[in-house]
Amino acid sequence: MKWPKYRLTYLFFFLCSVPVLAQTYSSRLVDAKTGKGIPYATVQYGKNLGVVTNEEGRFSFLLKESEQLPDSIYVSSMGYTKTGLSPEQLQDSVVRITPKAIALSGVYLFDKELSVEEIVAKMKERLPQNVNTQPVKQRYFLRQSVFGNVQKIDMGFEKSSIAELDKALVDSIADAIPRNSYHYTETLGDFLKTNKEYKVNVLKAAELYDKADVNSIEDLGQRMEAIFKANVKPDSYLKIKSGLFSQKVQLDSLIQEVDDEAAETVEKELQRDTISGLVDGQKSIFDEILGEVFYQEDSKLDLIPKTRKYKFQLAGYTDIDSTGVYVVDFFPKGGADFKGRLYINIEDFAVMRIDFENLKNLRNFRLLGIYYRETLYKGSMQFTKLPNDRYELTFMEFNFGRWFRMDRPLDVIEKNKNVRGRRKQNELRLNIDFQLANRNKWELVVFDNELITTSQFEAFTEDKSLEATYLPKYDPEFWKGYNIMEPNQAIREFSVE
Repeated sequence: MKWPKYRLTYLFFFLCSVPVLAQTYSSRLVDAKTGKGIPYATVQYGKNLGVVTNEEGRFSFLLKESEQLPDSIYVSSMGYTKTGLSPEQLQDSVVRITPKAIALSGVYLFDKELSVEEIVAKMKERLPQNVNTQPVKQRYFLRQSVFGNVQKIDMGFEKSSIAELDKALVDSIADAIPRNSYHYTETLGDFLKTNKEYKVNVLKAAELYDKADVNSIEDLGQRMEAIFKANVKPDSYLKIKSGLFSQKVQLDSLIQEVDDEAAETVEKELQRDTISGLVDGQKSIFDEILGEVFYQEDSKLDLIPKTRKYKFQLAGYTDIDSTGVYVVDFFPKGGADFKGRLYINIEDFAVMRIDFENLKNLRNFRLLGIYYRETLYKGSMQFTKLPNDRYELTFMEFNFGRWFRMDRPLDVIEKNKNVRGRRKQNELRLNIDFQLANRNKWELVVFDNELITTSQFEAFTEDKSLEATYLPKYDPEFWKGYNIMEPNQAIREFSVE
């Protein structure tokens, strides 16, 4: 229903006139001995109410008037004593908690002592019973941080028969590519899933990056297109050679006429303050994240299908959410790629947490001047038990790094069979040496898990018109009134010059 303007105006002033009675609590958790921030700790301030600290130990939560703050707020993190805090202590800028050693013996009683090999075998055996397969709805916050570092750009200009396409222009292309780029996406929403399908309901989202980096490359592209149009014949074709390979490309498929209306549309799109495709983008990220969960068949973390390639060691016992767990370290044996630590529930042998890190490149590719390496695969996953006694991912911090290099000659030749004399009309010859490092980081927090039915899942309809708000600098007011994971210092200081 479309409301008249006067009703919307009245509603706006009414909402602005209603006081929002709420209080925000903010602080930072640090190690009592070292003073360092404690990342990804749980701060629970009520039943089913809690937040997770960021990588620096910072946290913040909003308590509404209808919600009552308990006498004690409990802080828990792996390797630390669970600590109860008073509301007054949360007003301090720093809260110190004491580290706790992992117990080696004498804490838990067992009907039968199991060897570490038996513990791991039971963990694998119980996976089908412990992994949730029922449809679920999750309130989530997802932060994606992408860091790009161009380590080298050498276009290697050798020759050009087109005067405008000279060394200065080629060098300007290299100079226009940003050496360091940062792109942050933050999204709060509901994630619905079954075993076969995902759906997303985005409540609010923001993107922080520098549009100038994109626009400068767009400008150079337009200049290059104009030069080609002015100097290359319409019935020509381009022969692109790189080392031993060459490819014939029809010019009309490479350079297309762009009318004024289309150009205006492109310009408006670049000036928009929002990014489209948000819902599908979120589903794609979830598909990638959930595909890397340790028990998935295609996960690079091959601990489950290749257990024989790892050796295991029982480090001791601890507790997670008042549940006793085995602490099991794993190391490579032979050609395995990872080391890490498993926290396995003593009662049902479910993995409640896993920390992992690669010890060598996961992939090395080199062929005819093209190099590619997967250099980083590191993170932590935590799982929680649902009312159906099965487990769902409730937290994930995951880092994936890549390195790419192209060191190849590139020869672009214009040929035209309709011209008298030799067919070659123009030529551009380069020797490109380009090196790029990229790191992608995901931080996923699930605030609430709700089991739903298949019919509830099917009845939900996605709104794909939703878009993320573009922010040229971090705005602390953007998430005011929402419980999220606090941004780190790099995000707080982000600003487009």
